[in-house]
Formats: sequence, C-alpha cells, structure tokens
Amino acid sequence: MSANPPSLRPDLAPAPVFSGAIRPGQPRIGMVSLGCPKALVDSERILTRLRAEGYAISPDYRGADAVIVNTCGFLDSAKAESLEAIGEALRENGRVLVTGCLGADPEFITGAHPSVLAVTGPHQYEAVLDAVHKAVPPSPDPFIDLLPATGVSLTPRHYSYVKISEGCNHKCKFCIIPDMRGKLVSRPAHAVLREAEKLVEAGVRELLVISQDTSAYGLDRRHDLHPWKGGEVRSHITDLAREMGKLGAWVRLHYVYPYPHVRDLIPLMAEGTILPYLDIPFQHAHPDVLRRMARPAAAAKTLDEIAAWRAVCPKITLRSTFIVGYPGETEAEFQTLLDWMDEAQLDRVGCFQYENVAGARSNALPDHVPAEVKQDRWDRFMEKAQAISEAKLAAKVGTVQQVIVDAVDGEGATCRTMADAPEIDGNLFIDEGFEGLAPGDIVPVTVDEAGEYDLWGTRA
Repeated sequence: MSANPPSLRPDLAPAPVFSGAIRPGQPRIGMVSLGCPKALVDSERILTRLRAEGYAISPDYRGADAVIVNTCGFLDSAKAESLEAIGEALRENGRVLVTGCLGADPEFITGAHPSVLAVTGPHQYEAVLDAVHKAVPPSPDPFIDLLPATGVSLTPRHYSYVKISEGCNHKCKFCIIPDMRGKLVSRPAHAVLREAEKLVEAGVRELLVISQDTSAYGLDRRHDLHPWKGGEVRSHITDLAREMGKLGAWVRLHYVYPYPHVRDLIPLMAEGTILPYLDIPFQHAHPDVLRRMARPAAAAKTLDEIAAWRAVCPKITLRSTFIVGYPGETEAEFQTLLDWMDEAQLDRVGCFQYENVAGARSNALPDHVPAEVKQDRWDRFMEKAQAISEAKLAAKVGTVQQVIVDAVDGEGATCRTMADAPEIDGNLFIDEGFEGLAPGDIVPVTVDEAGEYDLWGTRA
C-alpha cells in the first residue's frame, strides 16, 4: 500500500469500477470515462439507460461491440489525453463513439480520428443512446435484464457521487466549462433527495455532492419549494445538505464557492449532520490575479471567513485548488499566495500549472509565464502545502478517528477519515488487526503514525 503523492490533476475522478454478469448473445458496450467526478456521473447515467435497454457493460475493449469514450476538455493536456484514449479504443476495438466535454467541438475530434462512429457533446444522453442504437442495435430480454433501482454505478458500492446541477453562471477567464456545459441548471430538490435516499437504501455509506458550483444550487430556480417527507424543502444547498444529512450516510460537499451563505452550512458540520469538510476552489490569493481571472469570490475576505468557519466548527477540513503561473503573475503576487497559505493553513491542497485552453479568454492576456517559472512556482507551492499537511497530520497522532474502509487485501485495509475524499485526499492504513473489515465499514481507529499525506493506525 503506497502513500498518495500530490497530483498535477487534482480534479480527476476515481477509476471506473465495472461489474455485472453478461448473458450469451447480449450486446455489449464498453466505456472509457475520463475527467472529473461530474463526468463520471454522466457515464453512470448513460450506462444506466443502456442497461435498461438490455445492453451489457463490457469491462474491456475486446469484449465490447462498441466503446463509448466520455472525454474531458478542461485543459489542453486533458484534450490530448482524450484524443489518446480515443485512438487507443480505435486500435483495440475499432468501433468508437465519443461524448463528453470535448464533444462540444466535434471537428477537433474527427480531424484527429475521422473513423469514430459518432460525436456528441456533454450530457446529451439521448444523442448518445441514438448513436449506440445505430452502431449496436439493442436486444433486450425483459425476463433477465433487470436494472437495480439505483442504476449503474462506476464507483465502489459504499460511496457515490450525487450531481445536483449542471452548468455554471461564472465567466472565469481560464475556464470554458460554461461554453461546453451551459448555464446553471439545478435539479429539483426532491429528485436529488430521492436519488440520495435510494443510494443509502442500497448500501451507500458516503454521498459526495458535486456540481460546477454547489453554492449556487437552486439559484436558477429561485430556491423554489418541493414536497418532501410530508413537508417542503427549498432548492437551496443549506436545505439540501440538512435533509441529506438525515439519511444516515456521510455527506461530503465539493466545489463550494465561498459565498456568504456558505457560513450557514458550518453549524450543520459542527453538529454532525454533514461531514466537517469543504472543498472550495480559491484558485489564488492576490486580488490582482483574481481580478485577471474574473473570479466571483472576494478573496480579501476569505481569511476572515475561514477564521469564522473554524470558530464555529474547529474540526472542519478545508480543501482547495490553486493555479500558479497565471498570465501576468509576478513573483510578488506569487509570494502573496505563499504568505496567504501560511495564514490559511488549509488541510488539503491541489495545484494546477496554468495552461492555455482553446477558447479561453485568458489565452489573450499579456505576459504569459515561462514554463520553467511555472514549474518552479508549482514546486515551491507544493513544498509549502506538503509541510502544512505533514504538520496537521502529525497533530492527529494519538487521536481516535472514525474511518470508512475503501479496500481490504492481504496487506491491510485502506481507509479514509472524515477529512479525506476518495482519490484526491490521503488515506489511513491499517496494517494489523484488519481481519473482518470490509469496504464500507465505518470504524474507530487510533492514529499511530503520520506521513506527508497519509496516516497509519490500529482499530480502537
């Protein structure tokens, strides 16, 4: 079992998990899911619809009648990775359908891979199904092809992502997500809660709430009311979190912008209704850099907000992502970010080196930072983040933590504390006395040892 190194792509979803028996003669579809957890949920929805129509999910290329590649277009490096994945699927299978964020620019894909069968954009589920029907006609057996109420899941059965909205209303200069996925469209509150309730009934122990902008949930619906459990619930993140917290599973919030109303979530964390964990994309700390980014948050007040959150919930874990080497970033501005980190003392930190993305307004900004300077700043930033992480984890030695078990093998159990989201944060490893543990178990553990990003412990 190895420790978690820092990643250049802290937005990535866990690797998909494929399962399920295949009957003789059943049409088979493979899936390659790239990018963030939001894209993984899109893949789950596509496969759920296909399973309902009698298709089997193939875990490999050669067993599939066709392969869907769900692409990422967040960065130019992600676009290159998507093109590489499409090429690999074409070599290994030959019959490939492309969807996802990169599908918003079909000519870019067909220019590199003209033999793909179809290209559709992000969350165009009906178009994907139509393309699959054309490539591989369905052949359902209504007596055999039964679909669980929770649908197809590509994550381990003990945790699941719950997407509460699509799109984003912000116009950050480095981001083209609104161009690809459109403006904010929130799901009705009762639909989200019904999905979450079914997941918990099916054995899910942790719900990971995701969107492009979780704090803005329901804004497009004017926070309308919906019937739920004999009463009404607003389409507002505070109400949604409170109700989800009553379902009996861990509830973890991702992609939360630090709007003023976020402070209303902190008492829910302090009282244990939802996990004391906030994933907030601060991106930078210098006001001039944030202005050039066209970021929606008022960064000057974020340190005050962080102090207020910790006053209400001292155990809160704060995760964030940052961009270094943004066009025009000076050494003084970067030093402001490092100084801000010293004050903020964030628990979990990821970092991107700035990249141009086709269509992003930041491409036209002056004074782009040389690659070697970006690399140097990333190294220095991560060195500071690592030191903060190491000190914070060392302070947990001797404490008892509730952990959720992710995997068990012959060497031990890989777990996570309440402070750790799957894949992007650290792990807690149990090397002795792990017999009898199973994925999804939540148990108390005494922390015996700490590293830079991970913990080791024994069952309390």
